[in-house]
Amino acid sequence: MAKIINTSSVSGVYGNVGQTNYAATKAAIVGMTKTWAKELGRKGINVNAVAPGFTETDMVKKMPENILAQMRSIVPLQRLGTPRDIANAYLFLASDEASYVHGHTLHVDGAIMM
Repeated sequence: MAKIINTSSVSGVYGNVGQTNYAATKAAIVGMTKTWAKELGRKGINVNAVAPGFTETDMVKKMPENILAQMRSIVPLQRLGTPRDIANAYLFLASDEASYVHGHTLHVDGAIMM
């Protein structure tokens, strides 16, 4: 089975203050994923998306520590995601073990948007 795995964001699912343009584009990815799942599933193409939350990227690491501490404090797991956490979601969706996961947006966010 062929796989398409799109990249969205939890901001595209729940919105975020001051990020209208970003949230709108990421929400479009969620809609596109669902539409493609309906259109392409019968052709043997599995379609899903990953929606990361706060993640320790080089850009985020440059933020002031008090902002990082605030970000960690609102995540139930009390930490930011790592690039490996996000990559593992893609690995799962690309695997045969996820062959019946279809049209889903997988939130990899430490339950911040639960």
